[in-house]
Amino acid sequence: MKIAINIPLVGKEEIIAVTSILKNGALTSAANHGGKHVQIFEKSAASFVKSKYAIAVNSGTAALQAALYALDVKKGDEVLVPSFTFVATANAVISTGAKPVFVDILKENYTIDPDDLAKKITKNTRAIIPVHLYGNVAHVEQLSEISKKHNIPIIEDSAQSLGSTYKGKHTGTFFEMGCYSMYPAKVMTAGEGGFIVTNNKKLRDKLLMIRNHGMVHGYDTRIFGLNLRLPEINAAIATVQMKKLPNFLKTRKRNADLLSKLLSDLKIILPHQRKGENVNWYLYTVATNKRNKILKILNEKGIGAASYYPIPVHKTPFYKLKSKLSITDWAASRVISLPIHPKVTQNNIEFIAKTIHDIL
Repeated sequence: MKIAINIPLVGKEEIIAVTSILKNGALTSAANHGGKHVQIFEKSAASFVKSKYAIAVNSGTAALQAALYALDVKKGDEVLVPSFTFVATANAVISTGAKPVFVDILKENYTIDPDDLAKKITKNTRAIIPVHLYGNVAHVEQLSEISKKHNIPIIEDSAQSLGSTYKGKHTGTFFEMGCYSMYPAKVMTAGEGGFIVTNNKKLRDKLLMIRNHGMVHGYDTRIFGLNLRLPEINAAIATVQMKKLPNFLKTRKRNADLLSKLLSDLKIILPHQRKGENVNWYLYTVATNKRNKILKILNEKGIGAASYYPIPVHKTPFYKLKSKLSITDWAASRVISLPIHPKVTQNNIEFIAKTIHDIL
């Protein structure tokens, strides 16, 4: 596509960082606290989201897995998740032996519906994973009430929401743990990678073991763990990207504001921020019952619009569940995300808007 939906922005600083590591030869570290570059990155990530601790891992999925292991989620447990998300949210639950229970979403911002969530809590519910989808912040105040009432921990799936805040507080920092992704299409990248944030030292120490086969000093496995370590090269890229992130987010916001202005006269549902919310604009998502027609024509014109997600997780061939999730089904047939990443120019935005006007 001439205008991709999302692309990584890497420059000479990242190339220099990677080259220096290759010359140095220390590509990874099995030390409990990770390699030098992993530790530097973790400090910068914790500082950015204003959390006490950040633990780097090799993907956003690994971050979710590690967080679930840290809570000792296991076979027989249930974890409440939205179905309108990337499959990793549910797959991480399955990997522990637990069962994902799918919850509907809110029409206003595609995040988990607290009312539907409350109805689905059982004696087996062990954790809740809300997803801050497209960068939109889930309704954390209602989720907090439910969590406290039932004494159920919450892991925030913040894979898409790095930089999003609500009332000045970053997603991922409202509850026990927050999990982020640094996949190339996200707002910043490590090539591949992820990290978990927490203010709880016990959880942090446990996560450090979990990412490294449950070890502290080597060959002394104390709890179950896997190799979820982030290599030094990826950590170095992430450290450079973290410095660039504020500017990336500013450009995304500027592009989102312009696109909203240009599309405001059309009969489509535009994204909006609620009071106190500051979205990172990872995906600028509109809803329309003419989704398939618009998507086809935009793609034909080289505009990399995409639908996230046309098949909800519970309906994928692996899960094949008959859960009744009416808003999830509504969204899956109507949403379309438009390119607004930092390489998208004003001319690109105007072309996207004009093309949509011509279609409608």
